[in-house]
Amino acid sequence: MAELLKGAPVAAAMSERIRERVSLLLDRGITPTLATVRVGENDGDIYYERSAGKRCASLGIEMCSMAFPEDVSEDVLLETIDQLNQDESIHGVLIFRPLPKHISDDNVRAALSPDKDVDGITDGSMAGVFTGSGRGFCPCTAQACTEILDHYGIDCTGKRVVVMGRSLVIGKPVSQLLLSKNATVTVCHTRTRDLGEETRRADIIVAAVGHAHSLGPEHVAPGQVIIDVGINTGEDGNMCGDVDTALVEPIVSAITPVPGGVGSVTTAVLALHVVEAAERAALKL
Repeated sequence: MAELLKGAPVAAAMSERIRERVSLLLDRGITPTLATVRVGENDGDIYYERSAGKRCASLGIEMCSMAFPEDVSEDVLLETIDQLNQDESIHGVLIFRPLPKHISDDNVRAALSPDKDVDGITDGSMAGVFTGSGRGFCPCTAQACTEILDHYGIDCTGKRVVVMGRSLVIGKPVSQLLLSKNATVTVCHTRTRDLGEETRRADIIVAAVGHAHSLGPEHVAPGQVIIDVGINTGEDGNMCGDVDTALVEPIVSAITPVPGGVGSVTTAVLALHVVEAAERAALKL
């Protein structure tokens, strides 16, 4: 059976390093602080907000939550973002998306300062990922994938990696992160002619398509490492990933579980980004 690349040990190791950096900031009188901005009462947003709050509290990071009704105006939301940009006590801002249809996602992303964009949604952050300039931050879930690979000692140098999915949230940024680790990356999507032919040739597969059990045994080969980013609800009503784990696990060498894999590392990456934002702000004082 495949080795399970569980997220909890990764998050625990990251947390130890984060605590040390938080302690140094506190010694300088700086409390790293995250502000979350949520519109409406989406269950997934609320769950992630609570998870982020618990993670931050355990690490000595402050978090303030701002919740708005579903019908909040775009002007009010943009004004709030501007205030957070100007507030020097706030180091990172997490905006839950998607937003209601009457609010322009483009306008919201453009309003947020890349310096505080700890979940990598702005064009400035994305440019930083692609150019390696260091401005802004990578999307947390994309970075969580590479944190898992690093923790388990999986060297990407010279490896063939297939990324399933081309979204700006995961597919494209994780591809850039893997390129920076000297992997040879192929991005597959809905128009890829023969997905199985591409995935079977890979050493590492990152499945990020957002559809339950999209990756089956016909797509994999012995010895592969599978990073399953998907969070879906299966036909039985239980949480499952993009990979049909029951059928794939006996074939491959290592795989992240769902739940308990990439998702459990994401809040640790978020906390890390808040601390890095606070450190960058301190350098400007």
